[in-house]
Amino acid sequence: MMKNATEEKYLRLQQILRNLDSVVIGFSGGVDSTLLLKVAHDVLGPRALAVIGRSATYPSSEFAAAVELATTMGARYSEVTTEETDDLKFRENPPDRCYFCKTELFGKLESIAQREGIPWIADGSIVDDAGDFRPGMKAKKERNVCSPLLEAGLTKEEVREISKFLQLPTWDKPSFACLASRFPYGFGITQENLSKIDRAEAFLRSLHFRNCRVRHHDDKTARIEVDTIEISRMLDPDIRGRITEYLTSLGFIYVTLDLEGYRTGSMNEVLTAEEIAAAKS
Repeated sequence: MMKNATEEKYLRLQQILRNLDSVVIGFSGGVDSTLLLKVAHDVLGPRALAVIGRSATYPSSEFAAAVELATTMGARYSEVTTEETDDLKFRENPPDRCYFCKTELFGKLESIAQREGIPWIADGSIVDDAGDFRPGMKAKKERNVCSPLLEAGLTKEEVREISKFLQLPTWDKPSFACLASRFPYGFGITQENLSKIDRAEAFLRSLHFRNCRVRHHDDKTARIEVDTIEISRMLDPDIRGRITEYLTSLGFIYVTLDLEGYRTGSMNEVLTAEEIAAAKS
């Protein structure tokens, strides 16, 4: 069962999607976009088209999981390759890096929508995103991308609640951000380093660390973030040794553990208010 307020928002989401009549959805396989695709597929059937992007910033395991989700759901989907790493501004990794990434993605979605004769493009933005530092929102406005979950007033907690009610396997999936967010601003992003981070985090997940990040500093240092309740397990001599051995085999010289633990957007902590304002403008 859902809370009454959550159920009302769920019904509102269904109506929002009915009003769109047909829509192209940027589908990552995360908690939010999976709920959006599920409801859109239920309401619109084949008039809802999921588009799954292949990218160096998107782990291959996440891509495969998104394809499997769309297939299991019975939703219509298409695949597209995005080339944000070809953009010099993106590779320079400024504070508004996400703007260039989203511009590339939404441009590809726009082309597909035009080809399919579909008037709307939608993403999985939610209420929680409005208060976060997300330069990609500017690209969304420029491309007139709609956000049905946000329009329905859904928070992350409510998205998980509805997803659990609908028996979606992603209902308790950890949040995920693109691999480019693992680098300090101004540190150039390369496909080689993206691959290194992808492999490092996949190794941590193979050791059953659920919420984890490997932050890439100065070509030598890996800063690991895990949930605070997992820090003691990270310090187990056997696990610590295996992690250190694997990450040094990837080319890191120093393997460090952040004692503050996992948190989203930790690379944003160095930005000043002026830099954040400039990135949003």
